[in-house]
Amino acid sequence: MPSIPPLKTQTPVVSAAPTAPGAGPHTALTAEAALASAQRTLTLEAHAILELRDRLNGQFAHAVELILACTGRVVVCGLGKTGHIARKIAATFASTGTPSFFLHAAEAIHGDIGMLGGQDLLIALSYSGTGQEMLTILPAAHRLGVKVIALTGNEQSELARLAEIHLNITVSQEACPLNLAPTSSTTTALALGDALAVACLEARGFNHEDFARSHPGGALGRRLLLRVSDVMRSGDAVPTVLAEASVFQALEEISRKGMGMTAVLDSSGSAIGIFTDGDLRRLIERKGDIRSLSVIEGMSRNPRHISAEALAVDAAALMDQYRLNQMLVADAKGKLLGALHMHDLMAAKVV
Repeated sequence: MPSIPPLKTQTPVVSAAPTAPGAGPHTALTAEAALASAQRTLTLEAHAILELRDRLNGQFAHAVELILACTGRVVVCGLGKTGHIARKIAATFASTGTPSFFLHAAEAIHGDIGMLGGQDLLIALSYSGTGQEMLTILPAAHRLGVKVIALTGNEQSELARLAEIHLNITVSQEACPLNLAPTSSTTTALALGDALAVACLEARGFNHEDFARSHPGGALGRRLLLRVSDVMRSGDAVPTVLAEASVFQALEEISRKGMGMTAVLDSSGSAIGIFTDGDLRRLIERKGDIRSLSVIEGMSRNPRHISAEALAVDAAALMDQYRLNQMLVADAKGKLLGALHMHDLMAAKVV
């Protein structure tokens, strides 16, 4: 590994900024020194991840097999800084097709171990592998028949020896210049958790629609889960007139409903046409005096329509393709069910 330049500071200058309670005066960093510090940290952490990559072996593949075979939940357990990492790993598993939750090691030995079931799998994070809280949990897990995957930086530790699978997250140097604060080690633990989750994701064939179901409130969820029926206007909100209506009756309906169009229906309720603001302009250009005309003379026949069960994003694509501001929603027999305006899709953040 290339040598990492030491952290450089200015000639010590006492900062005028207030310090936290109990903290002494501190020296100011030059912009150059601050940048060098950041580069040093990122270089050390990047090297730690590359070393982890080169250490991976069949134990990793075995861990993936255990996770995929788990019929319960993957319970990720940690304490302190590794506890924060464990929580994120559990969240990544849960959002990518592997049911999972986080278990706080200290809370576990005071009752929360009851959250662990016999069908579950335990992933235990402890860099030293000697934390008493974690070691207290393992006998309870084994009594339930729960298999354990340990992520530690010490393959000779008791936790590593008691687990069915041990994944080594040791680092040659923390990014902390004192080599004390968990930095490189927590980065490798997080990266290894991501590697496990992604390997399981790929093995399960997890796709965009699966991801959307786990993220219904996000942009992807809206795009892949929202149906036309969720955003269309229906009932009295849909502008409609019968085929025998006059142009002026159609205009009154357009004005009342505020969609810039009205559907034209036959006696069975099927849409035989659509009359829009554009159709009105074209009719005036063609006929001049429209006072005695019926709407059927100006409507566009066989209007495009879409199923209520179609994805809203597909409706948006269709409307964009044909430069439509409005679209009718109908069943397979052509019976009108509703209407869709581009503004409805925009309001739902589909487009």
